[in-house]
Amino acid sequence: MTVDITPDRSALRSWLPGFLALAAIWGSSFLFIKVGIRELHPLHLTLYRVAAGALTLLVVLPLLRDRLPREPRVWAHLFVAAALGVAAPFTLFGYGEQRVESMLAGIWNATTPLVVLPLAVLVFRTERLTQRSAVGLGLGFAGVLVVLGVWEGVGGAHFTGQLMCLGAAACYGVAIPYQKRFIAGSSHSGVSLSAAQLLLATAQLAVVGPLVAGAPPMPTGLSAEVLASVLALGALGTGLAFVINLRNIRVAGASTASTVTYLIPIFAVLIGALALDERLNWHQPVGALVVLAGVAVTQGLLGRRRRPAGAPGPTGTPPGPAAVGETAAPGVDGRATPAADGGGRGVPATGPAVG
Repeated sequence: MTVDITPDRSALRSWLPGFLALAAIWGSSFLFIKVGIRELHPLHLTLYRVAAGALTLLVVLPLLRDRLPREPRVWAHLFVAAALGVAAPFTLFGYGEQRVESMLAGIWNATTPLVVLPLAVLVFRTERLTQRSAVGLGLGFAGVLVVLGVWEGVGGAHFTGQLMCLGAAACYGVAIPYQKRFIAGSSHSGVSLSAAQLLLATAQLAVVGPLVAGAPPMPTGLSAEVLASVLALGALGTGLAFVINLRNIRVAGASTASTVTYLIPIFAVLIGALALDERLNWHQPVGALVVLAGVAVTQGLLGRRRRPAGAPGPTGTPPGPAAVGETAAPGVDGRATPAADGGGRGVPATGPAVG
């Protein structure tokens, strides 16, 4: 007897609305960044959005009867994760979107799993490189070259902006296996660890921001449009989205919940085209499809076979909803990006990972 690893269709109504809402929230983050940098330096935008996200999760913590970590060792690792997985990538996406379209930034965010796998294999040694994942990496790298349009030559502000967005994705690629190696084994909840991580990122940006970009402007001096974008990035893209993501993991399972990664660039492109009238060159969406195909291969979502009933699932657990602890990592822009380890499993990491 065999069973399909996908959730029962009768249960779709219980998780599909939240799944689509999460993709829309994270996909719209790139629009909000584009609006925010009209009046804010990328460092100041990141500072305000991270602070708003931290405040949101600090409100959620007592409602869940949870608290921040107390161990110095956990805070030390979270300090590193805050710099690599929040402060640096959020800021790089801001710099990048000063030069490229928001929809293109959304496409680059999808390359994160392609950076995660080689680092997890070679540096952190938390994964093994299989023939399948090697093929997926090669396919994904080819897609990156297509998105860049390397045959048109390199250089210029647009090319530089794309490299900044790729650099942001690379930061997530370092932060995710780092969190899996040093943080994921702790007994704290994902909300607790993420709140602490955002607090540390806020402190880091509060120091670095004024040194690099000067004192941030008062929120009262911002336009309503920019202020709403900042609040949406922080409170909605990090706070509410994280809660929705945890529910999706509980109801649909970690593997299914992590596939929201494939919808984020679609929403980013649609929202950028409709709200900002942005346009892409032909090779950018084509390259994005190749990248997503490479990611799908590395995660075992293409060519996946049915397995006998009762066999372990992709996360090493029997088929069924995953534990709450099997959370995705925060990321793209204030949003928490699902962490895929490149091996077809959801990575129990923490923090925001969407640009």
